[in-house]
Amino acid sequence: MRITASAVSLTVDDVPGASAFLVDHFGFREEMAADGFASLTRDDAGMNVVFVRRGLPTMPAGQRDRHAGGLILAFVVDDLEGELGRLQAEGVPITMPLTTEEWGERAFQVQDPNGVVVQLVDWNG
Repeated sequence: MRITASAVSLTVDDVPGASAFLVDHFGFREEMAADGFASLTRDDAGMNVVFVRRGLPTMPAGQRDRHAGGLILAFVVDDLEGELGRLQAEGVPITMPLTTEEWGERAFQVQDPNGVVVQLVDWNG
C-alpha cells in the first residue's frame, strides 16, 4: 500500500460555518465544495479537513446522523503564544486556556460554530 494523501472527515450541521472558521482563522482554503460538503487544505498541513453535512443521504445510513463530537482537531504550531494572541484579537473565544502538561505538551483550544474542538499545540520536551 502507498498512501498518497490523508484527510480527516467530520460530520457537522453547518458546513459553510465550519469551512469559514478554518479559512478565516487558520489559513485553510477550500479545495472542493458542493452542497453539504467542503474539503479544505493548507500547503503545510499534511492532510485535508473535510466537512460533510449531517444527514446527507450520500453517507452510509449508520454514519449520516452522527456529529463530529469527542474528537480534537490538533495542529502543532511554531509560535503558540503568538497564535493565542492572534485568535484573541480576532475575537475567537478560547475554550481551554493555555495549559502545560507534565509530559511537555502546551496547548489551548477553541471551537468552531459546530462545536468541533480545534487545539493548537507545541512541545517543550
